[in-house]
Amino acid sequence: MTVPYSKSAHFCGQPVSEAEMAIITSVIGDFPGLSRTELASTLCELLQWQRPTGKLKTIECRDFLEELAAEGVLLLPPGRPGKPRGSRTAVKTLSLETPILTGTVGEFAPVELVLVSGKEEQRLWRSLIESHHYLGYRIPFGAHLRYFIRIHHPDPVVVGCLQFSSPAWRMAARDEYLGWDAAARKQNLQKIVTNSRFLILPTVRIKNLASKVLAMAGDRIADDWERLYAVRPLLLETLVDTARYSGTCYRAANWVDAGSTTGRGRNDREHLLHGAAPKTVFLFPLVKDALQRLREG
Repeated sequence: MTVPYSKSAHFCGQPVSEAEMAIITSVIGDFPGLSRTELASTLCELLQWQRPTGKLKTIECRDFLEELAAEGVLLLPPGRPGKPRGSRTAVKTLSLETPILTGTVGEFAPVELVLVSGKEEQRLWRSLIESHHYLGYRIPFGAHLRYFIRIHHPDPVVVGCLQFSSPAWRMAARDEYLGWDAAARKQNLQKIVTNSRFLILPTVRIKNLASKVLAMAGDRIADDWERLYAVRPLLLETLVDTARYSGTCYRAANWVDAGSTTGRGRNDREHLLHGAAPKTVFLFPLVKDALQRLREG
């Protein structure tokens, strides 16, 4: 039993028409043997839901279908065993011996951001986040990039991790700060990238390292993101739990305090759930006219 389709449904910020909804329900009914992921991929091909690179938005589509199913709009096949996107994931802890490091950032130069690649590096990155980040590791939705933070003096060693991922669908403090209308938000949302994980290992006590890393990330993230996803970001965003942290490193790296969240998560369908407590929203323009360009619908 399903309920009538609501015209308020949106996929990746865009309204889903009744004609598109008819295609969705038809495919689900005609192919009962397909898994949820296979259905999502099929629908993305039919509806041309893809990134500028041509890659299908399968992950986002599956999440969209499961939301509609939860609301009773459609009936999906039972989920197959596996970890859902956005779930807390058990990660085998790998050994990385990092000595206690104290001093100023200049004493450990050069500092380097290294893109994570290959299965072994991915496993190490996940293990470090699961072991040392208070939010742990969660499977991210959509586009994302990961980095190791590495110093080279006296010896090369990994001292932390970064992750950037797709933006929050809606965030009142950010949206009010930008002052964009619905058309501009719809067109330009994917030009925002979220710093969704930032970890300096607990044995690392290097003064100004965190703000140095944020400045370095701001200098290169646009090139790396555009190279992989064919979209050049204009703005970075992050959420800081000020019950735990003051956000000093973001302020030192010239990120702007844009206000606080309501504590409900990102549009109540969080890519990376941050919990129920309000967070401070920090923004970092990657170009001088970022706000003006984001407001242009």
